[in-house]
Amino acid sequence: MASPPPPEPAPAEAGLESMEGLVLDTVISRAGARPAAALACASTRLRTAVADDSLWRGFCAEDLGLEAPVDPEGQPLPSFQVAYKVWLESFGMYPLPMVKRVKQFWTSMKTWLSENFPEAYRTLCKGVSEAQLKLAEDDLGFKLPMPTKLLYRFCNAQLPFSEDHDANKSISTHGLIGGYAFYDHWVNVHLSPLEQIVEETKDFYREFPDVFHGHKFIVVATSWFRPKTFLLDCSNGELYVGTYNLPIGGMLPCVPKALIKPAENDLAQDGLLLWLEEHLRRLQNGMIKTRMLMTSRYISLYPEAPPSCSSAVTNGIKVRSSAVFVPEHPGGPGEKFMFTYSIRMSVPEACMLGGVYYSSCQLCSRHWTIRSCDRVVSDVSGGGVIGQHPVLLPGEDEFVYESCTPLPKVPGSVEGSFSFVPGKLIRPEGKPFEVMVAPFPLEVPEYIF
Repeated sequence: MASPPPPEPAPAEAGLESMEGLVLDTVISRAGARPAAALACASTRLRTAVADDSLWRGFCAEDLGLEAPVDPEGQPLPSFQVAYKVWLESFGMYPLPMVKRVKQFWTSMKTWLSENFPEAYRTLCKGVSEAQLKLAEDDLGFKLPMPTKLLYRFCNAQLPFSEDHDANKSISTHGLIGGYAFYDHWVNVHLSPLEQIVEETKDFYREFPDVFHGHKFIVVATSWFRPKTFLLDCSNGELYVGTYNLPIGGMLPCVPKALIKPAENDLAQDGLLLWLEEHLRRLQNGMIKTRMLMTSRYISLYPEAPPSCSSAVTNGIKVRSSAVFVPEHPGGPGEKFMFTYSIRMSVPEACMLGGVYYSSCQLCSRHWTIRSCDRVVSDVSGGGVIGQHPVLLPGEDEFVYESCTPLPKVPGSVEGSFSFVPGKLIRPEGKPFEVMVAPFPLEVPEYIF
């Protein structure tokens, strides 16, 4: 006699129907947002379970990094379930992990700017639409990398430069990337908005047709003062900075090539996204900070923390020193690499010499030893610094000055000393004494800003 056929397995939704509330909520939560939405169509009980907004609060936090039910413009919505739907309609064409990553970058960057550099925060522009991105790609004649498109969906970078010189001057030091200033060489790099990218890229190809013909570069960041240009290769996601030889194709990578993943998936990351994320990390951990340039605030690229910034205290005088690679500066014959360095001097508490306290001290001379690949290439002494003999007083702000030095090869280093007199040069109160400048590196970094 034949055995009876095995019973039909119960539908999945029937199994879910039999679960208790907490167990059911856990199963739906682990299934994810899209399966949860599908389950809502299976039965009234499952639709009720899926409608629980605490469930969608979790989906919004996990998939999108949302802490409140708001739309992509930051406007409030009635529930987390509605918020998830609205965000999916806006960004469903991208991998959600990448959407979350880029959203978190811009949220953190805007928070830092609003707290530390509101002048630059006010230059940020509203994100562009998919239609605007498509028009830009059609105008350029090639596709933009997916992470770059997402960056511009959330924020269209900074206000563009225009024909209005006064308007440009008012925002000239407010570059998101920042810069440096030494002698007459001022650089302040702004992140370019989409319309400026298209315009400047087309100008670039017209100006240098033989060099860039057949490539897919776009100009993503430029300096208002001295020219400094950053180019994204849209064919492989690599980011470059133009050197002084840019007119003949001179460029250097700005991001470690091994980190770039041009694939169009959850793990994709191009040079621009990596570069901006690293810049944000340096701002957040205090490696770089804002500083005043005459009457305007700017992001200074001179490192403020070790190992890139050295520090030494001699007889109560503190000297901090660091350098930045300057790829756009031509240097001179045999001077392939140019660096600008920043020296900060202060007397945090008191100037003490031989157990005697002095109310002030004044710099009279300097001595520098500059090395290239451990070989001394320059050993110089001179009076003052950049034509000045600063007087240091206890508790006052640092005296800061910037200068530059070329190198034939890297890596290199600078070290030296300053000669000070207690009191003032016109009325010294004691014998001159030496103040140490600890060695600081001259090197081409993995990330160039």
